[in-house]
Amino acid sequence: MSPPNPPLVIDAATGLLAGARQVHSPHCDARPPGATLELIVIHGISLPPGEFGGPWIDRLFTANIPADAPASLRELIGLRVSAHVLVRRDGALTQYVAFGLRAWHAGHSAYRGRPACNDFSIGIELEGTDSVPYTEAQYERLTALV
Repeated sequence: MSPPNPPLVIDAATGLLAGARQVHSPHCDARPPGATLELIVIHGISLPPGEFGGPWIDRLFTANIPADAPASLRELIGLRVSAHVLVRRDGALTQYVAFGLRAWHAGHSAYRGRPACNDFSIGIELEGTDSVPYTEAQYERLTALV
């Protein structure tokens, strides 16, 4: 059994998660004035589809997928998406967007009749697929995050 992870601490001034690997995504902007955080959107991601590890999630969220990328990723070139945090299979965290900013993760969306979920939500990506169970380490980190 692995040792427990240290508690997660968010710097209130910067919106950054202490202990998370920081990779800046350009795919974010300011939240609308007066916006408050009211929703957490949890996504699943694997790039290439069905594969774990590797640089491709970072590259997607930083607009850095090269023209010679695997064929399954070429359609993502130019896509402007991000998330606040990625939880890797081993529970490691990468933060792409400070929590005070609006990450572009939910697209054209609505929650309980309210449009534009990116305005009032945090986007968390779990590295995985619909057909492969997520790991205990991921669930532990996700629980600590939310």
